[in-house]
Amino acid sequence: MKQRKLIGCAVSLALLAGCSNNDFSELNQYITEVKAKPKGTIKPLPEIKVIEPFIFNPEDLRDPFKPTKPTELVGDDAGVSTGSGIKPDTTRRKEELEAFPLETLKMIGTVSMKSNLWALIKSTDKTIYRVREGNYMGQNYGKVIRISADKIELMEIVPDKPGTWREQQMSVMLIDELGDK
Repeated sequence: MKQRKLIGCAVSLALLAGCSNNDFSELNQYITEVKAKPKGTIKPLPEIKVIEPFIFNPEDLRDPFKPTKPTELVGDDAGVSTGSGIKPDTTRRKEELEAFPLETLKMIGTVSMKSNLWALIKSTDKTIYRVREGNYMGQNYGKVIRISADKIELMEIVPDKPGTWREQQMSVMLIDELGDK
């Protein structure tokens, strides 16, 4: 076993010695060529702009981590209760068409599937959406209450007085391919 290791080491050394070549002429020639090339210039550093320091004084500002105090109602608003009545469900997950103002949405047709009538709505980004009764669209919490062949009726919840809301019925009419109502 020792003999095999000794023979393996001797063979490895012989192979390694055979690979050595003291002819560095190509390497020396390449180094001379690289050194002979003209040196490039380094661009100067850009001028540093001086920024005036800003002193933040939070004494007169409200703490953003504390809840705001409710404003006191005066005059006509004093008799209106903000806790009851109509108000939008802000905990509900918003639907895609609630990102667009109602005026920009266009009804382009209807589709009947499994005895349900769906309206086809084209948004400003040229995407066509399907809506049915119960879906929401527009930025004023507009709930689809009725779909007919020529229009969609919605019930929006819009702000009335500070802290109060009211319902407002709106409709989106079917337009033909030329964009006329």
